[in-house]
Amino acid sequence: MPAPENLAGELADGLRALRLPETLAPPLLAYLDLLEHWNRAINLTAVRERGEMLRRHLLDSLAMHEYVDAGPLADLGAGPGLPGIPLAIAKPELQVTLIDSNGKMSRFQREAVRALALGNVRVLQSRAENVAEPGAYRLLTARALDRLAGIIAVGGHLLAPGGRLLALKGQRPDAEIAELPPGWTATAVRVLRVPGLDAERHLVEVTRDAAEPA
Repeated sequence: MPAPENLAGELADGLRALRLPETLAPPLLAYLDLLEHWNRAINLTAVRERGEMLRRHLLDSLAMHEYVDAGPLADLGAGPGLPGIPLAIAKPELQVTLIDSNGKMSRFQREAVRALALGNVRVLQSRAENVAEPGAYRLLTARALDRLAGIIAVGGHLLAPGGRLLALKGQRPDAEIAELPPGWTATAVRVLRVPGLDAERHLVEVTRDAAEPA
């Protein structure tokens, strides 16, 4: 396990590499502490080592920050709050709704929101397809949830016409892009560089056609 000062230094280096202010380090480390503590009790993630949590969860989530605009954002299948909570910390102008049907995930999310005083985060324990908020969000995020068509099938109704789905993927998902349903267009596939992580990461941006009804 990395020493606390080494972990803090790695986070500071990662924030600089991502062009984010180092003032974000304290709340991000507090979130990491909560995630590690709860993970020992109720198994929120298979990643257990703090340094790996930092790279694979926090920095991986924050690598997309420059493509996230202000406004309402729904994080589908948010798990322990990824990428929604790190993005909400980095961008307080965001209004983030964490959506997950798993009770233990939602309990942890609520505790993280309370402990970190995240007034811009709402927790919604539900399957995405059951959320009756059609067209309420300008952005959807999804990380390790499903293929692109599957994400759209369960949560696409939440996105406003002209809104964007930002899906975090490993390898470039050309086959998934070819499966997109009518009314949805992949407008960008961006290579993400996650500090300290030697693995492929892509951000796929899919836009809902403005003519599509909510």
